[in-house]
Amino acid sequence: MAVLAALAASSTAAANTPERSFGVWSNPKGSVHVRAEPCGDRMCGIVVWANDKAKADAARGGSPQLVGVTLFRDFERSRPDVWRGRVFVPDIGKTFTGTISVIDAAHLEGKGCLLGRIGCRSQVWTRIAD
Repeated sequence: MAVLAALAASSTAAANTPERSFGVWSNPKGSVHVRAEPCGDRMCGIVVWANDKAKADAARGGSPQLVGVTLFRDFERSRPDVWRGRVFVPDIGKTFTGTISVIDAAHLEGKGCLLGRIGCRSQVWTRIAD
């Protein structure tokens, strides 16, 4: 009985632990803020703010309304603090495979590649207040 109670308590605690990757994040230039949030059993990231240059770059790439665009799409947890999915790059109107890894409470790293492991890039994003 004590073992079952301990298992139930640890399961409840894990379920109540906030996901460290959720929240509002700023790209390295501070030009775009994305809210990472649950989308069903996955994670998505929606642009909640962008500066004028980022909006103009996105418009040239085919996304006239940058705020509200989902940049992180269909991200599935591959292990704790690591997600895999697709990243939409509005400046060029393309979607790539990518990963998001939590570095610490204030930083995460996003990585994406064109095909396989060709043309890979990474960025460290910083958590900002909601």
